[in-house]
Amino acid sequence: MTSLANQLSPLRAPDSPAPAAPAHAYDLGLLVLRLGLGLTMAAHGAQKLFGWFGGGGIDGTGQFFAASGYPSPKAFAVVAGLSETLGGLGLALGLLTPLAAAAVAGTLVNAIAVKWGGGFFAPQGIEYELLIALGAVALALTGPGRIAVDRLLPGLRSHRLGYGVGAVALGVVVAGITLLLRK
Repeated sequence: MTSLANQLSPLRAPDSPAPAAPAHAYDLGLLVLRLGLGLTMAAHGAQKLFGWFGGGGIDGTGQFFAASGYPSPKAFAVVAGLSETLGGLGLALGLLTPLAAAAVAGTLVNAIAVKWGGGFFAPQGIEYELLIALGAVALALTGPGRIAVDRLLPGLRSHRLGYGVGAVALGVVVAGITLLLRK
């Protein structure tokens, strides 16, 4: 077990005479990223599920999914809403972070596919969805940091890159299968 002093001491980049940022700075940075991405996605999910924040609820989101070529549009609206809400809350809390990130990234892969062809920049572009998806992937790969619920769970106490890679692969495969179902 490493001492708290060792955990908070500056990290050194290989062959670097100057210390890198202290470990707690990384943890705070990851917390800010998790909260921003997670709460944004949870709010988007609440729009789909409950119609909150000016969203369409299940019916309105289902209509959008039907127009976008998804079969069983209300069922897909529920899946997307739950993926965004639960994935977003998981990211914000740092709970099951690789899976939460995969849920968010997989949902956004579908959003990017639906919006593809509208260019890169807003209002029709994909830059927002791409940025959130890549942020989620980055969190899956790096882990949540030490200010996270995962630190309290024995199997997830120390993040492993393999968990992140596996979760992202799962998210991409499920997103791909979902896209294959579109008409």
